Amino acid sequence: MGRLVVAAAVVVTVAAALVATAAAGKPAVPALFVFGDSLIDNGNNNNLASLAKANYYPYGIDFAGGATGRFCNGYTIVDELAELLGLPLLPPYSQASGNGKQLLHGVNFASAAAGILDDTGGNFVGRIPFNQQIDNFEAAVEQIAGAVGKEAAAAMVARSILFVGLGSNDYLNNYLMPNYNTRRQYSPAQFADLLAARYAAQLTRLYEAGARKFVVAGVGSMGCIPNVLAQSVESLCSPEVDGLVLPFNANVRAMIDRLNGGAGAGGGLAGARLVFLDNYGVFKGILGDPAAHGFRVVDRGCCGIGRNSGQVTCLPFMPPCDDRRGYVFWDAFHPTAAVNVLVARLAFYGSADVVSPINVGRLATL
Repeated sequence: MGRLVVAAAVVVTVAAALVATAAAGKPAVPALFVFGDSLIDNGNNNNLASLAKANYYPYGIDFAGGATGRFCNGYTIVDELAELLGLPLLPPYSQASGNGKQLLHGVNFASAAAGILDDTGGNFVGRIPFNQQIDNFEAAVEQIAGAVGKEAAAAMVARSILFVGLGSNDYLNNYLMPNYNTRRQYSPAQFADLLAARYAAQLTRLYEAGARKFVVAGVGSMGCIPNVLAQSVESLCSPEVDGLVLPFNANVRAMIDRLNGGAGAGGGLAGARLVFLDNYGVFKGILGDPAAHGFRVVDRGCCGIGRNSGQVTCLPFMPPCDDRRGYVFWDAFHPTAAVNVLVARLAFYGSADVVSPINVGRLATL
């Protein structure tokens, strides 16, 4: 049995404090704040002039709220994490903005097509880049302070968890796009360095706004997503695409080690705790032995058009597959809810080969 299977199967007691809060019916942390792209967007793009939207059936077919703007059939990773932390599902910032009380358990700032770089995702027109998501977080902290007072807001934000997952679009919808110049300007290593430098500065901005607990998700394996498979006549995975992601993830790991330095030494953020979620390793583990994780279809989307159901993504009212639990991919780009729930549980309970230096459950108790 592989170590990923072991990690997924074993539910451990992460800390006595976490158990105590769960038993008392109290959330493990005051709030969860989410930053990212379509993998975790829950509706922020709905009212934008954007081509990156999922507020139509069959998106949300297995979600109680229906088609909310989640790019999935059901739960995203952060939906499951919120439940594991004892929190309600988060509202999108587009819905909760301006109401400090609606923000008290956290909010989701993520936006489909968003990237670390501001110009990433421009082909989709409207989107909210990471820098603007940080602007929105700073505004939200002010709104929370207006609702509960400045000191209480600062204490609440410092004890809360921030989930940050970006970078996929900086490759799929920037570096790999023929109408962008980045591939001619930067080698893969140089581009990974550029992204990591911007990322570090952005996480530092969140720290300066009061955040202290971070979960930073690496970019998952993209070389075998249905859209990439569809670009090969033989439906083959692309080692080239995955080869772009690996140096970025390595840089993010190194960045987290540096920012965790403590006391401000060597660029560290005093009092901050940052955790790295190895999405790439998780997806490689699933794709390498899908049956061990309960999946049977890995080479096409549950909803889509063309080769591998990945040439055109899921269209309005298009009938999806019946066995959604057995599919790794929901559409041309995004995993199914079954995969998202698995990843979230690994992040919460997993060992250091998946989430390091500690898991999310442990981070919540600090």
